[in-house]
Amino acid sequence: MRFATRGGKYPRPRSNPPRITRALPGRAVAVMVHGADGSVPTLCLDLDTSKALQAVVDADAEAITALLASCGLRFVADHSPSGGRHIYIPVAGRLGAEEARELVEALATRFPSLDPGPHQNVTDGCIRPPGSLHKSGTGHQVLDTPLAEAYDVLRRRNPPEGVANLRRFLAASIRQVRVRKATKSPFAPYPAAGSPAMADEPQVLAGSVLRRVARTGIYDTHRYKSASEARMAVLNHLCAWQVSLVEIQARLDTDFAGLAALYGSAERQERLLPAEWANATTWIGEKQHTSAEGLKHANKSDTEPALTHSGAAEVPRSRVAVMAEINDLENVLYSVLDQRLARTGREGIMLRFLIRAVLGFARAKGTLLVDVGCRAFALAMGKHHGTIARLLPRLAKLSGGMLSKIEDGRGKRADSYLLGCPQQWKDVAAATAWRKGKIYGIRPVFRALGAPAALVYEAVERGRQSPTTAEIVRATGMSRPTVTKELATLAELAMIERHHGTWRMVHTTNLATLAEWLGVQEDYEAQLRLIKAQRRQWHAHLERHLHQEIREEDLYDQERDEYDPWDPWLTVGPPLPSSEMPAAS
Repeated sequence: MRFATRGGKYPRPRSNPPRITRALPGRAVAVMVHGADGSVPTLCLDLDTSKALQAVVDADAEAITALLASCGLRFVADHSPSGGRHIYIPVAGRLGAEEARELVEALATRFPSLDPGPHQNVTDGCIRPPGSLHKSGTGHQVLDTPLAEAYDVLRRRNPPEGVANLRRFLAASIRQVRVRKATKSPFAPYPAAGSPAMADEPQVLAGSVLRRVARTGIYDTHRYKSASEARMAVLNHLCAWQVSLVEIQARLDTDFAGLAALYGSAERQERLLPAEWANATTWIGEKQHTSAEGLKHANKSDTEPALTHSGAAEVPRSRVAVMAEINDLENVLYSVLDQRLARTGREGIMLRFLIRAVLGFARAKGTLLVDVGCRAFALAMGKHHGTIARLLPRLAKLSGGMLSKIEDGRGKRADSYLLGCPQQWKDVAAATAWRKGKIYGIRPVFRALGAPAALVYEAVERGRQSPTTAEIVRATGMSRPTVTKELATLAELAMIERHHGTWRMVHTTNLATLAEWLGVQEDYEAQLRLIKAQRRQWHAHLERHLHQEIREEDLYDQERDEYDPWDPWLTVGPPLPSSEMPAAS
């Protein structure tokens, strides 16, 4: 064990550390979490009030204990005088240091008050056990679990099956932890930090700060003078992201527990939340008011209204006819074009998703003329807009006439592309029945899982029946080892499941929630904020250079406005005196 200093630290002793004795020490002590070989006999979860408000700590403790019970794990709990909580999970077989750390860090991604520190340091990780004097000297760690039950839990420790259940439940968060360790940073922003495009960095990072306030309830007192101002900032942010009041109320016990804690009590929350949400809705509506032109389109990105509706046809086609042709184009995509693009090399998989994004925008706008900017495509694909600008002409060239460019972008208008079914593929489109379901680019969850996983998931999702592995290999055009690997990843995250030799969807798994657990939702929102900032800069540039201010001196030019071609004084000059006139020859 280690003794606490006056500053509340537990330093490593210069000589051998003192052994744990039966007598209660007279000062605050903490016991080591890891053994001499680095293994862990007990998972120690430290919920700290320095990381979140007390209400969030209590909510996290309740959620964690419910999760452990659902996994078949027994535990011991205590609380400290400062309001923090400890949860101990003894295991029958000792866990490796890396495995224990991975589990605790995965839990910390979902519960903001959880401090993974004790399991992140093999040599110095420690925790105060029940009965220990608190480091402030004002009380002890009080055991919440009945003593007889706690003794039984520690004697009959949890079997490996319970830990395996917990690992399966935390599969998405464990993957997020591994990705962050591999990249050394949680998902690099768009573009790289330090580039000119990151000039608007405080605004880009503001959203993640407010999301953290919504989770923990802890805010910067220099920026927000009171909890009321912090609440309104969070509500304004959520309203700008089109999160509904019903969804906020449903998440107040989970990832918005910090927002609930800022109200102080349930009665105060019930009374103030609807009124403050109405104020936030009014303020955001006034700030982000869109023009009448933008309201006509489902896609309000960065383009002006299209010049034509259906490929410059003399008579505009009905929406039903346009949707029918888009359905035919989807049949051509899955029957012919997918396999053709799969043979184009490494860029083929991105071209396949780019044509899906084009069809998705066409369906949303209800027109075959797609005038969407590269940044809007980049957001739908999870890529940089420079990559999209390079791939779009390549896609038009390889699409066999299905996608063709008809107009270059100018000003606020993006390049215009026209969709149409080539004559050689009309029989294929007519012979195949339309498929049910939406068409996507790369959804946010697959920013973490990768494009191959998105193709495999789509093959299962849009299959006419539950496909086998061989059928998925044929549908995706990828190698069997790659498909097998991605199927295992999707099954681990409970997105699909194997049933009698075939693969089928797990409809209870929410992809948006999974994206949050994988840590990519904030990456998606950061990219969108950056795109909006770049769009504002471009529009301001156009306003300065295309709509210059006309001044009075620009309207009047003396040499130009007073010139008279019939004035002899201006053409040949004044008549010469008689003495200077040349003599007649």
